[in-house]
Amino acid sequence: MRVLATSLALAFAFGGPVAAQTAAPTTNWPDRPIRLVVGFTPGGAADYVGRSVGDALARALGQPVIIDNKPGAGSSLAADFVARAAPDGYTVLIASPSAISVNPAIDPKRAPTAHSLVPVAKLTASPLVVAANPQIGVKSIPELIAYAKKNPGKVNFAHAGMGSAPHLGGVLFNQLAGTDLTGIPFKGGGPSVQSVIAGDTQVTFATPPSVLPQIKAGRLVGLGVTTADRFPLVPELPGMKEAGLPNYRIDFWYGFFVPQGTPPEVVKKLFDAAQLALQKPEVKAALAREGTDVSPSSSPAEFASFVREENRFWAKLAKDSGAKAE
Repeated sequence: MRVLATSLALAFAFGGPVAAQTAAPTTNWPDRPIRLVVGFTPGGAADYVGRSVGDALARALGQPVIIDNKPGAGSSLAADFVARAAPDGYTVLIASPSAISVNPAIDPKRAPTAHSLVPVAKLTASPLVVAANPQIGVKSIPELIAYAKKNPGKVNFAHAGMGSAPHLGGVLFNQLAGTDLTGIPFKGGGPSVQSVIAGDTQVTFATPPSVLPQIKAGRLVGLGVTTADRFPLVPELPGMKEAGLPNYRIDFWYGFFVPQGTPPEVVKKLFDAAQLALQKPEVKAALAREGTDVSPSSSPAEFASFVREENRFWAKLAKDSGAKAE
């Protein structure tokens, strides 16, 4: 397998900070391994999508793709790292709206980072999944609302960090359902879901890859998805309209970004390789098993336009929620 976990291989594949600032010629790009930076811990959606796409991406590019997990600050640490990297195509960020739209809105000092990243390719789209610890005895969104109102201040929801989509999913739920679930941040989807399984928190608004296996195994109870209607890849769970919250909608995406100044021909090669990877049946199947849909952009320019539109939606949601930077 050509997608390698972060290890000593990084030390040999990539130089230190000084060496990283020297951009390689682009005519033979890529002629060495590519670092795919993930802003969360292993086990969450970003990590799962990166690893699912990364192996096919490596084959398309003819070079290994090394997953580098850099959790912290709602994925801003990873975004900062990539924004400061040499613009040579060898350091790529896989990001959701958290790093690109939400964090700059709730923490203006992050705005320069977002502007220093170039959109390359949209990869996937999916809803969040609302899930609960079986011990609290709720089996639907209406039951969760009733339980939370009967136990004010006693129901905690786990999320992947301040400003993450799971965090905003819970905040918006409180606003529209009239509940007061308390958000508890973790450094990724995996740890947040584990806290619900352990009973340390009671509910999560989680990405499908991090929570669906736990629902299928009976460790958690699935209550619904955060799109208005049922999501085709998770048809057994109701959408929010069916659950009684017709104005609730949160869905999110993942995409590739590179540092500002990356040569257009490198951006195009990376985009083309991503397109090839997303067309592979095994990639589609791996993502579908975890409730994530392949959703490629038609070009880097189209993805950039999409990101600009998304910025308005997520920035408004973040500001309306009162979310604060970590």
